[in-house]
Amino acid sequence: MSLPHPPVSTTRPLFGQVAVVTGASRGIGRAIALALGRAGAHVVVNYRTSAQAAAHVVEQIRATGGKAVAVQADVTDPRQVEQLMDAAVALGPPRILVNNAGTAKSRLLLDTTLEEWEELLKSNLTAPFLCCKAILPHMLREQYGRIINISSIWGIAGGSYEVAYSASKGGIIAFTKALAKEVARAGITVNAVAPGAIETEMLAMLSAEERQALESETPVGRLGHPDDVSHAVLFLASPSASFMTGQVISPNGGLVT
Repeated sequence: MSLPHPPVSTTRPLFGQVAVVTGASRGIGRAIALALGRAGAHVVVNYRTSAQAAAHVVEQIRATGGKAVAVQADVTDPRQVEQLMDAAVALGPPRILVNNAGTAKSRLLLDTTLEEWEELLKSNLTAPFLCCKAILPHMLREQYGRIINISSIWGIAGGSYEVAYSASKGGIIAFTKALAKEVARAGITVNAVAPGAIETEMLAMLSAEERQALESETPVGRLGHPDDVSHAVLFLASPSASFMTGQVISPNGGLVT
């Protein structure tokens, strides 16, 4: 059975497609939103508290000829997730979802409180569940969709002092693989991107010595840039990735193979 596909342009392959990016006001989420905007998508720039930063992302997308709107929502709250999707639908049928919003904490397991454990699971696993559940009816009606979940190399390999974080990011990989099988016949792909050490605010806590050690441990000899992640997301969000589903792409400079 042939399934409907949006028109493909070599210069703006996502032209006119509505894309929702959670946690898009800074870091990796910002880079993803800008990349989708340059590719022609109408981008819903989600943020929780950083209204000014989200507005700047919208301005940057519009400056390149794209369309974007900033929408405040805490994606761990089911009601706010529904409002986020309503804002997306107002622009047109949502075809792309990037679950990027998340939380990181570095703790020994014995020092991790139940509250911290639950916060990480809520932010990194429950939020993508809620967003997927809210957007899937629209994608099923269109018989087309691209869902990209942002995981981490520690979701693949596990990280010392990162047990709770690794568990939440490993959970999203399993979630990705299972959901991909459920919705594949409807023309919807579900993939994960698992970045390595990326230059974002999450690395700001590292000392100069720790950063240097991390760079030396990475075979390519540098930390990643948010655009290294956005390039992978852009491919998975494109019509050209129709045969890629249930996969994990890991831009990590060879740190984990």
